[in-house]
Amino acid sequence: MENINYFHRPTISESIGNAWYTMKKYFLWLFLAIIISGIFQGPAQYNFDADSGFVMAPWIIFAAIIGVVIFLFVRPVFTFGADMMFVEAVRDKKPNLRWLISGFQKNYLNIVLAHLLQVAIIGIGIVALIIPGIILACRLAFVSYLVMDKGLDPIQAVEESWRMTRGYGWTIFGLAILSFFIAIVGLLCLIVGIFPAIIVISASFASLYQAILTEKNAGHQENIIEEIEQQ
Repeated sequence: MENINYFHRPTISESIGNAWYTMKKYFLWLFLAIIISGIFQGPAQYNFDADSGFVMAPWIIFAAIIGVVIFLFVRPVFTFGADMMFVEAVRDKKPNLRWLISGFQKNYLNIVLAHLLQVAIIGIGIVALIIPGIILACRLAFVSYLVMDKGLDPIQAVEESWRMTRGYGWTIFGLAILSFFIAIVGLLCLIVGIFPAIIVISASFASLYQAILTEKNAGHQENIIEEIEQQ
């Protein structure tokens, strides 16, 4: 595995600071990533005329089915690929656009199943009085990165994200809250400001992932050295 030098601490301020630097350096690549992946981010909106509801109902049902298929089997490939592009960018590497479609060629099953598992777990948590859902969402925030970056299967990705985020739940939650206000500011900046806002938000989470990964790996290496010295 490539040795990556990464010196940012896993804090909200340094994650956002590195995200700002990353956006300025790789703006066009990341802008393209959010545009392409954004097409599949949310369900399509359909206008429904009550006077012609009976006639339009079959089309609405068909559109709903297509939406579910896209959400389950197409959207994860683009969103997971975009996440990996942001990880590359925060590592100060030129993002590779092939990540956006690479999931269709390899690792497709793991991507789809990991997305499904993540949504199911968080969904169950939200049903259980919302707060457990928020906790689960924070602890599983790195699933997509781990599937794409480390090639983990869905179960391994969920378990590793839970392990990695131990002790960082409040940091992830705080970054999510701050991301909401960053998005609001972006919308207030003549609407188009939402694009750099989304880039900063996505790069912030990728920066936090990489910072925690680096810190965990450093701690693991120190433990190995200590064990060797004790022998």
